[in-house]
Amino acid sequence: MTVVLVEGESDRIALQTLATRMGIRMPEVRVVGGSKGARRVAAELAGTRLLGLVDQGERHDFERVLDDVFVCDPDLEAEFVRALGVDGVEAVIAEQGELASFRSLQRQPFQRGRPVEAQLARFFGGRSGNKARYAELLAGAVPLDRVPAPLAALLAAV
Repeated sequence: MTVVLVEGESDRIALQTLATRMGIRMPEVRVVGGSKGARRVAAELAGTRLLGLVDQGERHDFERVLDDVFVCDPDLEAEFVRALGVDGVEAVIAEQGELASFRSLQRQPFQRGRPVEAQLARFFGGRSGNKARYAELLAGAVPLDRVPAPLAALLAAV
């Protein structure tokens, strides 16, 4: 049996959305509530093949206790921004009727002059539920031949 551990709900949603699109039957995907939860969950699942998807900054917490770890650099949202390109991500935001909101964020004093990728990260993390909602939307929009490498590798490993 295989179980996939992820830090948060947005990671789970992205993986399951991609697996569905690719016709892959996913094993259980368990949200551990941040990288520190990996040790506890791994102990509960002793004897189970454990795979993990984690952000770059927290990779060591997963690598200590899991069989195989797939790392997003620096995080899930950045992987999708690279895969879709800024224009592709903005198109997804526009489809949700939120491009004006994103443009408003870009005009905020602290955001001016920051790279658009950093502005997008703030946009995704700025509202409750936004990360999970956009994880599904971005995973649904990315062409299957451009699935971010860590997600594609994890899906191939299951």
